[in-house]
Amino acid sequence: MTTAVNVKKTRQHTMLLNVGPSHPAMHGIIRLILELDGERIVSSDVEIGYLHRAFEKSSELSGYLQVIPYTDRLNYVSPLINNQGYSMAVEKLFGIKPTERCEYIRVIMSELSRITDHLTCIGANVMELGAFTAFLYMMKAREMIYQGIEMVTGARLTISYVRPGGVKGDLPPEFEPHIRSALKETRKVLKECHQLLTRNRIFVDRLKEIGVISKEDALAYGITGPFLRSTGIDYDVRKNSPYSVYERFDFDIPVGTTGDNYDRYLCRMEEMEQSIRIVEQALVQIPQGNVMVDVEGKEIPAALMVDLAKMGETEGFGELEASADPTLGGTSERFHSLVQAGEKRAVLPPKEDTYGNIEGLMQHFKLIMFGHGIIPPAGEVYQAVEGANGELGFFVVSDGTGRPYRVRVRPPCFTIMAALPKLINGGFLADVIPTFGSVNMIGGELDR
Repeated sequence: MTTAVNVKKTRQHTMLLNVGPSHPAMHGIIRLILELDGERIVSSDVEIGYLHRAFEKSSELSGYLQVIPYTDRLNYVSPLINNQGYSMAVEKLFGIKPTERCEYIRVIMSELSRITDHLTCIGANVMELGAFTAFLYMMKAREMIYQGIEMVTGARLTISYVRPGGVKGDLPPEFEPHIRSALKETRKVLKECHQLLTRNRIFVDRLKEIGVISKEDALAYGITGPFLRSTGIDYDVRKNSPYSVYERFDFDIPVGTTGDNYDRYLCRMEEMEQSIRIVEQALVQIPQGNVMVDVEGKEIPAALMVDLAKMGETEGFGELEASADPTLGGTSERFHSLVQAGEKRAVLPPKEDTYGNIEGLMQHFKLIMFGHGIIPPAGEVYQAVEGANGELGFFVVSDGTGRPYRVRVRPPCFTIMAALPKLINGGFLADVIPTFGSVNMIGGELDR
């Protein structure tokens, strides 16, 4: 007699799902390969590199000044901070110290960029969760700040404003009243969004205790910025390694406790308040000098100045001011010494000198022409600034020629993306969207 034994076999049924790169929440450049058990994520693989821009190699094939437009396109939501980080690295190679007014302008513009970056991050994230009203409010505030940035730089995103030795031009007279009004409006928007979101049960349930990372893991991955501070570590380059004139301002570093999506949201909301504090203090403290003094009211269109100089009719140019188009606003002689270091090896001359005398024309020509340009001494430097996503660092090596021998950028969101599988594994498919949104991944910075 034989006995039949029923053996019960268990099998785990999982499914592979591609999310992206052609997906609205993946920004078109990220691919997630998810192994799902129902809606639960068993494992994940993050694939980047769809937007490789060759920033570093392109920089090594360009002159030092020509790298500035490339830096705009790293984190293109806060390009002024990228400009500043790279320019400070080149200044460190030269041993150049920018003027005090220039340092204040850099801080003002960088903090405005930080606000626009956080508004974009939170606004887009909450929109993906269904809070469309908050998104519209935040874009309204961002638009007002962009208008102020455009007054100064002539552009909104790809601004190429900060240069080694200074900035492109001075702040126009209409900038301060506009930006004060914009900051006042931004404060109102932040208050409205707190009322819409911070205690909203649906919003809190989508973020609270989702995408948690511990202090130890965050440090092990090399994560910085709001992502690290959400775990309770108060590391901020502006406080821990002060640069520019940040040590002169009174501001706090918001930190969280649990390292989840909700804490990252709160950290960014409070960081915008602190950035507003910094800008308001800087507008009060910024040294004015003779920037408000007109040169006897005499102006001459820059194009006419060039035509007269071609004919040798340059008499009296020393007392005249070049009336340039808006993109060259603030580049005339009466502003030049306030926003540019007195360093002929790296700084273009004022427009009056370029158009009006042979020495200025030669200096401009030598800095721009191929084979000459900005030539720092041989050496290597690393300069870090606090980007909107964390520590943004530039490692620049000079071999004593007009091109950098090596340019290496430390993009802050790269290390966070490396930790993304740890954040989403074990969670639900629906939780990928708020967690990925809290990373604030910017493709130009990530893939560079």
